[in-house]
Amino acid sequence: MSRNVQWALALVVVMATAAIPLIGQERGRGRGGAAVTMPDGPGKDVVEAQCGSCHSLGLITNSGYSRDEWISLFTTMVALPPDQTASVAAYLAKNFPEKPRPQAVIIPGPVQVNIKEWIVPSLGSRPHDPLATPDGMIWWTGQFASVIGRLNPKTGEMKEFKTKTPGSGPHGLTADKDGNIWFTGNFKGYVGKLDPKTGEVTEYSATAVDPAARDPHTPIFDQKGTLWFTLQGANMIGRVNPKTSEMKLVTSPTARSNPYGMVVSSKGVPFLVEFGANKVASLDPDTMAIKEYPLPAAEARPRRIAITSDDVIWYSDYARGYLGRLDPKTGTVKEWPSPGGPKSLPYGITSIRDVIWYSESGVKPNTVVRFDPKSEKFQTWTIPSGGGVVRNVSVTPDGNLAMACSGVNRVALVEIRNGGGTR
Repeated sequence: MSRNVQWALALVVVMATAAIPLIGQERGRGRGGAAVTMPDGPGKDVVEAQCGSCHSLGLITNSGYSRDEWISLFTTMVALPPDQTASVAAYLAKNFPEKPRPQAVIIPGPVQVNIKEWIVPSLGSRPHDPLATPDGMIWWTGQFASVIGRLNPKTGEMKEFKTKTPGSGPHGLTADKDGNIWFTGNFKGYVGKLDPKTGEVTEYSATAVDPAARDPHTPIFDQKGTLWFTLQGANMIGRVNPKTSEMKLVTSPTARSNPYGMVVSSKGVPFLVEFGANKVASLDPDTMAIKEYPLPAAEARPRRIAITSDDVIWYSDYARGYLGRLDPKTGTVKEWPSPGGPKSLPYGITSIRDVIWYSESGVKPNTVVRFDPKSEKFQTWTIPSGGGVVRNVSVTPDGNLAMACSGVNRVALVEIRNGGGTR
């Protein structure tokens, strides 16, 4: 796989019910930075003004949906008058029609689920990561609205907290033992701490430690209260001591390895996947020395990571459409093709009572996948709204699955019935 293809995969976002490669962030530009020319016709001016004000028009020209799907997409971003909604939908459907994508593969099984979804308040927010906290709340990062959101799934009540620095692009989420919500300010190079009681945000700058420390990604606490986080674009892993505010950064030994999803073992050892390489890695919690575990397939690109009670690592191989298992003690790797096939784009993943749950973000609609390691059997369900890419998932205190359905501006709760786990 070429570096260009790897980078395109690393920047994939999904809008509405389909996966779209994000080739460039610059407004009005497409592949290779070339200027994008939109076709003439009624609705063109509105598309250029409304869509182009926030992101690249290349997202549109490289995409394709039905009329209803286009409406589902842009109405979660901006509120248009009815006449403009109709003209924009007709313009987009005519010029950028639906493209073929893998259909969701539904595998029946013994477990029943109930999936609930809530539309978040800020249009165009694009919830990135969810976090289920011990008090029963579900938090999310509204990356493009630069907010941290909180949902009470029992009442449906939502509240959004603005970041202190506008345009921070909050990304990953975790919480400390005192109930503070920590997030990565992806666009501004910092780690943030939100006090939900006051709304106050404290920032810990990574770029102040190293100007190259951009793209902070996934945060997680270890058992001692140390915060670890990946910095994908900087090819770094960081550590923050919340008591002293001291931050330390180390660079991955593999160039452009794109450190991504992260977990911590029962012994306090951080593990992560290297999305730009075919590797899993661990860090010595004291020295921050990095050990890498190459995966057998050179084209593997693990994106998110889970861990079971035996400290075995599970990963979603986004590039190949596989679920993988790595035993760090022996280096043994075993893989299973994801039900949706090689283009299913497995993404957010976790373990619930030692059963693996993840989402396929490349199929239509997105799916929730359950894999029982004991029987090695899959079971799948479709996400009612389509999902619009589930980048990350979180386990609730009662063993259910919280999700952020990014492209459709929703957060979701998968209620697992009649035995979701094996114990």
